[in-house]
Amino acid sequence: MPTTTTSLSSVTTMDELLAESELKQLEAGDVVEGTITSVKKHEMWIDLGARGVGVVMRREIGHAPGGSTLDVGASITVSVIDPEMDEGYALLSMKRAAKDRGWDELQRVFDDGDVVEIMPYDANRGGLLVELEGIRGFLPVSQLAAGHYPRVSGADKDEILQKLNALIGQTLRVRILDVSRRDNKLIFSEKEAVKGDMQARLTSLKVGDSVEGVVTGVIDFGAFVNVDGIEGLIHISEISWERVDDPRNYVKVGDTVKAKIIAIDKDRLSLSLKQMSDDPWLSEVKKFKKGDVVEGKITRITPFGAFVQISPSVEALVHVSEMGGEDGVDPEKIFQLNEKKQFKVLDIDADNRKIALSLRDASKDAAKETK
Repeated sequence: MPTTTTSLSSVTTMDELLAESELKQLEAGDVVEGTITSVKKHEMWIDLGARGVGVVMRREIGHAPGGSTLDVGASITVSVIDPEMDEGYALLSMKRAAKDRGWDELQRVFDDGDVVEIMPYDANRGGLLVELEGIRGFLPVSQLAAGHYPRVSGADKDEILQKLNALIGQTLRVRILDVSRRDNKLIFSEKEAVKGDMQARLTSLKVGDSVEGVVTGVIDFGAFVNVDGIEGLIHISEISWERVDDPRNYVKVGDTVKAKIIAIDKDRLSLSLKQMSDDPWLSEVKKFKKGDVVEGKITRITPFGAFVQISPSVEALVHVSEMGGEDGVDPEKIFQLNEKKQFKVLDIDADNRKIALSLRDASKDAAKETK
């Protein structure tokens, strides 16, 4: 009858296999897979296989990923809070595992430079509050694209907040500007998401082009215009050929305007509304000639003289030396704003758009006529 022998090498191989199959002990922070064995009102028990058994308390139970159900027999991913409680089981968390997966996904999105969609759930004066992959983040006002940036007069924080509140619930395309699990920091940028498309559009534009845009803000020094995602500024001096005291009298938020590009500076356009039409100054100035006596309305008073509107689009200057009286006369003692007086045209420089007037000579002529 043959005898059976067990070689030493066989025993050694079995020990090695057992050693190799020994599982790493659970540690706090580990993310592991398990199978649901029991679902109770305040807890859920998880079979972790050779690594033992764990429990997820109600406050640590989150939503199952992908819409799956939390039934007995279902596989779930959990994070280890405490690897071994006094009773011998591990304390687990679904929420923390989801958060860990969320940070991993956000880091991937950041590293790849992907554009993602977000929907703000709240706002404060500094920007929009956002949640992505279960992680809360922030979209600062400064990182909003031109079409959403709240252009307001001065620093009206209440108006800024009102405009930001209008973006709550809207879908925005953004890039992750900064992500740090350690610092619990997640910052988004809408400007970065549209930067590539905007640069492509900018290269297709040139000075002199006529463009159409929507007014996004009107302030004391001009109006901001969104031109297909590119921010443009119409300075107060480029709104009308007339003297403009308040841009709000000419344009308002939401208006669609056509304007001419007069400069391109990095990612912003300088626009002109008035250059879309002929300069009426050139035609109106033809009505005047040197020696004419004209009536004008005082529009500005300065130490060196006063500006006088002598037609809807033509302004002229009466220098302090042409006001009459002694040297060192004070224009503010002679004129009042919106006051009308008679002036004599001393000179017309059409090339430089300048007209010189004299109050003194007009007064002399009037005195001669009364004699």
